[in-house]
Amino acid sequence: MWNFPLMPELVIIALGVSVLLLAASLLALRNQRRRSHAIRRRFRDLEGEEERMFSFLHDLGHAIEQDSSPSMLSRIIVDGIDKVVKARGGAVYFLAADNTFLLPSYISEDCPPLIGIPMEVRKKAARDPRALESHLRLARVSVDEGILGHCLAAGTPVHVNDVKNHASFRDAFTRYTDDVSALLSPLRHAGRDLGVLVVARRHEDGGFTANDFAVFRSAAEQSSFAIGNARIHREAQEKRAMEGELQNAREVQRVLLPQGDPVVAGFRISGTNLPARIISGDYYDYIDLGDRKFGIAIADVSGKGVSAGLLMAMCRSVLRSVAPGRSSPSEVLALVNRQLYPDIREDMFISMAYGILDEAGGTLTLSRAGHDPALLFRRESAKVELLRSPGLALGVDGGTVFERVTKDQEVELLPGDCVLLYTDGMREAVDSTDEEFGMERMSEIFCRTAPVGAEAVIARMQEELRQFTGEGPQMDDVTLVAIERKR
Repeated sequence: MWNFPLMPELVIIALGVSVLLLAASLLALRNQRRRSHAIRRRFRDLEGEEERMFSFLHDLGHAIEQDSSPSMLSRIIVDGIDKVVKARGGAVYFLAADNTFLLPSYISEDCPPLIGIPMEVRKKAARDPRALESHLRLARVSVDEGILGHCLAAGTPVHVNDVKNHASFRDAFTRYTDDVSALLSPLRHAGRDLGVLVVARRHEDGGFTANDFAVFRSAAEQSSFAIGNARIHREAQEKRAMEGELQNAREVQRVLLPQGDPVVAGFRISGTNLPARIISGDYYDYIDLGDRKFGIAIADVSGKGVSAGLLMAMCRSVLRSVAPGRSSPSEVLALVNRQLYPDIREDMFISMAYGILDEAGGTLTLSRAGHDPALLFRRESAKVELLRSPGLALGVDGGTVFERVTKDQEVELLPGDCVLLYTDGMREAVDSTDEEFGMERMSEIFCRTAPVGAEAVIARMQEELRQFTGEGPQMDDVTLVAIERKR
């Protein structure tokens, strides 16, 4: 039998349960909406972060294409990453040439200090805030100092929650007092350390999250790649520009060398210069002295490259200014030495041979300033002799010793006789086994070729040298001058 009087209580209970279920549903719906709003907000944050990252990468790529300067590229990197991870500021420090210091390339305007500050600088900054800014932008940071040095030594990105309490500042002679957190990454490209990238927040801004650190690591990797490639591109451009300048210098130097062989009655003269580099330190010259006499010079400046080429040009100029009107080659060399000596570095000198060819008398008067002995082929005996007049190299002594040691040697050239002047680049050339071309080989080739004439001597010497050295690099400049008396 049903007890109908209980029905109102059951109804009340049922209604109460329904209300509780409805409240629970409303609460669940509200929580779901909150979670949905949070998800959408997080999604919008991620979209914004992704958009900032894409914008950063776009600016970075554009900067590389434009071949930005290091400071410009550093600014784009720091300002871009600051926006991506919402930092207060940041900086890029590059390694100095000696790899012992880090130098600031760019520090953003609101970046907190990232290095320890000496007390005297803090005292100055209390009176003039510009003192602190000037110190931060000019300071050289040792590679083993502070959080920058710690990051470089670690070789991996670092998240420092509290800079002032970091272990790297405990034993420092400078103090760090700011409440700052930082993300740091070493900049490396092709196995080479370039510097350190860092972004920072003050504690009042909130700390960096794990996601911020992950994004920073990715951006730092792209920055390292960009900086490394920009540096390679810039170095390649500088190298091309330097090569262009050297080529221009080489063209100028070519003008200083004889443009052709001189015409001397009763003689044939032939010469050539084969530079090992773009700029040659070797030199040869012909000077019309008048009265049927001709000066013939050959020289080798110690060293190679631009410095040797400049000294060669000076030598040529001085020789041409003092040679006319003088019949003694050793006197001419003495005057050249006195003028060049004050301007020649201690580690440089010039070996030189200067001869005066007398067309009328058929003689060659030769003086050697520390130069290799000339080769003389006698047609009558079909043998090669050495012309060994004594002499000291230019630039070794100021004058007294040079003039006492350096002497003339006069030889009469008979029809068919031939003289070969050369620089030591010919004699000292080596093959693939490091065997030298040598004086004996030179003499043999000269003895075989001299009867054919001066031009044949120069051509054969060059060909024999090419065959001897093969594909190996030319280690030194080679200069040859042959003087033949016609039959």
